Amino acid sequence: MTATLVKEAPAAPAGSAGRARRLRRRGRIAAVLFALPALLLLGALVVYPVLFSVGRSFFDASGTRFVGGENYTEMFRDPATLKAVRNTALWVVVAPALLTGLGLVLAVLVEKVRWATAFKLLLFMPMAVSFLAAGIVFRLAYDEDPDKGVLNAAVVSVHDAFTGTSAYPTARARDGQGLTAGPDGSYRTSAGVSPGDTVTLGLVGVAPGQLPEGAAPAAAAAGRTAAPDELRGVVYLDFTPGGGGRQGEVDGRESGLPEMRVEAVRDGAAIASTTTAADGSFRFSGLDAASSYTVRLPASNFAAPYDGVSWLGPALVTPAIIGAYLWIWTGFAMVLIGAGLSTLPREALEAARMDGANEWQIFRRITVPLLAPVLTVVFVTLVINVMKVFDLVYIIAPGPVQEDATVLATQMWLVSFGGGNNQGLGSALGVLLLLLVVPAMVFNVRRFRRSQR
Repeated sequence: MTATLVKEAPAAPAGSAGRARRLRRRGRIAAVLFALPALLLLGALVVYPVLFSVGRSFFDASGTRFVGGENYTEMFRDPATLKAVRNTALWVVVAPALLTGLGLVLAVLVEKVRWATAFKLLLFMPMAVSFLAAGIVFRLAYDEDPDKGVLNAAVVSVHDAFTGTSAYPTARARDGQGLTAGPDGSYRTSAGVSPGDTVTLGLVGVAPGQLPEGAAPAAAAAGRTAAPDELRGVVYLDFTPGGGGRQGEVDGRESGLPEMRVEAVRDGAAIASTTTAADGSFRFSGLDAASSYTVRLPASNFAAPYDGVSWLGPALVTPAIIGAYLWIWTGFAMVLIGAGLSTLPREALEAARMDGANEWQIFRRITVPLLAPVLTVVFVTLVINVMKVFDLVYIIAPGPVQEDATVLATQMWLVSFGGGNNQGLGSALGVLLLLLVVPAMVFNVRRFRRSQR
């Protein structure tokens, strides 16, 4: 028989295992001690306020009487809260989609420009501006007065370049001076006139300093005699600078009103029209001598000037605020998407070009599908952000339209501290906002963990 000797490994000393356990325990304790300040801060600033808000939402406005789910029921009966929910939904649907699309387009285009870094810096710069400052800037930019609001100044300039504007928006006729106001804002002679007559049409309400450049005295024109086959007249400012003069008569220092449109009307229809000269004079020739006419100053002469768009009115205030939000966050989306774009395999893009694909096909069928994970992260991050938007809405929207622009965050503040003094209902709104944000946050965290694997 052959005996086989097996040499056993020496057993590990009992002290080594204990030492390893003690080292691991010390490492855990050290990790907890290092993380403790952050955990305490997180508990004080996040966990405790959340738990307190959840508990407070079950009490009345004073916080002394338990009301159960009454605040949550009231929340969905309040028209202002329902408006806030609708506006928040509009923000969630529109703003992240527009920002992601703009960021994608700009990130692709920036790769093709020479000064890409400077361009990115320029677009990212609004991120350095606080929402408070940005809100003040856009509140001024959206001002309805064209002398203050830069957007309306541009709109009015373009409108007036194509349509023109009235030179006499404040002009009006004196009562009992031969002119009758029409229902459409026009003025016409009270009595009929015929060829061979000369009519004087006096208006007031125009400051001498507001007269068009080149306006001349009207006295000479008023003294001209009309030929038998023509109808003459003068439109003048029935006001003598410095006083004096007589109402209804053209005095020597009274000015004509140039560029005023005048019509000869018969049986309710305009037969002829003309424009006054620098001295306010006008004439119609070729009229039927046997007919009677009415001289009319159309309402277009007195139309109020175009004041632009009411950007902060009830209809446009939410899109206007979303526009301000886009200005701030477009650079953020562009930079993130640009970082993802830089990691794309260039071999796939070059292969597609060699196969004859144009840039649009490459963008649609290669670039966008490969960037889908990055686009999703950007979109979900922006969804979380827009649900919490407060500063821009509160600052840009004027008081009368604050309710038309309100979102959940502003409504929560208004109900709790901005005059409502109902912190029970405000806490319920805060809980609702938290419940809406949490799913998007969980989705983002899970996607991030999958990408790390």
